Amino acid sequence: MSKPMDTRSAADGPGMSQDILDALTDVKMPRLSPKPPGAEWIQVHGWRIPVRRASVVIVGSGAAGLRAAVELKRRDVDVAVVTQSAYGGTSACSGSDKQTLHTANSSDRGDNFRAMAEAIGAGGAMDKDTAYIEAVGSSRAMSTLQFLGLPLPVDSYGGVLRYQTDHDEVGRATSCGPRTSRLMVKVLAQEAIHLGIPVFNQNTAVQILVEQEPESKVLGVLCTDPKLRTVSNPHGVVAHLCDYLVLAAGGPGELYRDSVYPRNCFGSLGLALEAGIEAVNLTESQFGIGTSRDGFPWNLSGTYAQCMPYVYSVDATGAEHNFLAEYYRTTQELVSNTFRKGYQWPFHATRMLDFGSSLFDLAVFREMQSGRKVYMDFNRNPVSIPGDKDFDLNRLDADVHSYLEKSGALLDLPIARLKKMNPLSIELYKQYKVDIEKHPLLFAMNNQHMNGGLAVDIWGQTSLNGCYAIGEASGTHGVTRPGGSALNSGQVFGTRCAEHIASRQAEQQVALSADLSIQAGVLQLQAILCEVSGIKPAAIKLAVQARMSDAAGMICRADHIASALRDARQLTQDILAQGVAFDPTSFGVTHALQWRHNALASEAILSALDFYVAKGGGSRGARVICDRAGEYVPTTSKGPLEAYRFRMERAEDKQEQILVRWDGSRMAISTRKPREFLQTERPFFERNWPHYLTGGIYLETI
Repeated sequence: MSKPMDTRSAADGPGMSQDILDALTDVKMPRLSPKPPGAEWIQVHGWRIPVRRASVVIVGSGAAGLRAAVELKRRDVDVAVVTQSAYGGTSACSGSDKQTLHTANSSDRGDNFRAMAEAIGAGGAMDKDTAYIEAVGSSRAMSTLQFLGLPLPVDSYGGVLRYQTDHDEVGRATSCGPRTSRLMVKVLAQEAIHLGIPVFNQNTAVQILVEQEPESKVLGVLCTDPKLRTVSNPHGVVAHLCDYLVLAAGGPGELYRDSVYPRNCFGSLGLALEAGIEAVNLTESQFGIGTSRDGFPWNLSGTYAQCMPYVYSVDATGAEHNFLAEYYRTTQELVSNTFRKGYQWPFHATRMLDFGSSLFDLAVFREMQSGRKVYMDFNRNPVSIPGDKDFDLNRLDADVHSYLEKSGALLDLPIARLKKMNPLSIELYKQYKVDIEKHPLLFAMNNQHMNGGLAVDIWGQTSLNGCYAIGEASGTHGVTRPGGSALNSGQVFGTRCAEHIASRQAEQQVALSADLSIQAGVLQLQAILCEVSGIKPAAIKLAVQARMSDAAGMICRADHIASALRDARQLTQDILAQGVAFDPTSFGVTHALQWRHNALASEAILSALDFYVAKGGGSRGARVICDRAGEYVPTTSKGPLEAYRFRMERAEDKQEQILVRWDGSRMAISTRKPREFLQTERPFFERNWPHYLTGGIYLETI
């Protein structure tokens, strides 16, 4: 006899013990295996540096990089990982209230992969074949993680629990809690250790080694390791030679002043651009509310907003301002849009209109611009708009009231609502000495993610033969993306690049003749690092972050972008001519080289933005292109905000991608149409099976 379906709500379930809270928030990471000893050395321009060899070298030890490493090792491919800081990157150190993994729905009636692909690429400028690959590959990506021990929540029948996230109208999101990506890193790291994959910690990639003749092909990467510094190797340089290089070091997190990236997350965009690798969609990023990296950088999405805390600002005199009351017309409208920031978390240009949820973001941005600090108070309900009725749980928009009712969270105070919906979100901040049960939470508008990155084919290979890019290093996303799809993309393409590399094993020779490339690379490093240069990393940081934050953030103006680009180009040329100074500390040389790469990345992004805006491109995704002649203007309860009048995206721009490539002296810009999904008929087993068995599928790259 079958058992009736369990329809209990969260409100009927048991309370969470401290052990459960700790397991999902205070995630302890496994100890890495010792580095294997080096066996080779090379004398180069007065330096004696170690040389290590592996068939594949992966740059980055986050969820995407470790997925690729595990998948390669399972296919008997010799692989090594180099990383600036194991467990110190975005995957291991970032998250939100319920950090989302976006995959195909695996319960009830399942999912439609074509419909999911359309949803992933709905924002435009995304390759349609990539969207389908991420949709159909998501089931395997998720099930493998579950096999490794990732505690994704399921119902009593094994169906994974789901909810709705941003740019997700169906509800394909799931989560382990605030630390989903850290838990992913943990289970993948445990498997990597079990498989004996060497991880070279504090090995920061600073230059890609390329064989130019007879065709450009990757040979490896030069890294710095402070523990290798000696008199004969003053900067601790080490050469990691390989047949295939996988860039998985995340996004350029140091580009903006206000950012939720962990500190010193530079990614590999500048590193790859320097090697001539093509980038795509660099115009597209995400911005949203979060706490500052000066304390504990964290996205304030989901239940942090859905519990509807009181949001206010404080001026220089200490006076409080209920500033959102100057934007929304009624208290009900204000609190309902505060709630919607939970699942419409990224700033979006069109949601500023019609008193939508991104008017909230614009209000926060303007408070910051005026020098005020903005807070969430979870112990106070929103203050009413002058002349309107007080906040009342019975005066909410229907979708908001329904969600809170189903969650059992129609409770008196924000902190009670938050504790009912997600006690993990409170516990997380406590671990970083921030008790939101007692104190208001300071927050800001932050840069959170780059949707663009290195251009890749359907297997993750870049324009440089033998070099792959996965995770946030790759530009697989379009203008927008569903929340959590980035984590899924890294897992899917981590697997696909491993499959493609394994199919090419007959080509492997582990850079037998790389001496000339190593010599050229070391010579270039020596030319860049100049103790007497007037250009210091701190000055590069100040200049780059100022121009990116002021000219290329969520609010953009054509003349500001053009001016910033001129300054960025000049900085790049100055660095080429004068080199970069460095300090004698352990990571002084590394940071000097990374800020050089960041200057290059900044110029590339500004070049793409300037090209897009100059040819008439309009507001889309997380960037507003302000224009006095624009047809749209955000309106507040006090009237229109003419200073933020903007032009809308043109339909034709959804069908175009902007490509950027550094040619050694300037950024070359080109365009192309996004790739189509070319599978016009359903595969037939007997017809397509030989194509798989013979490896024919790996010959298809576009």
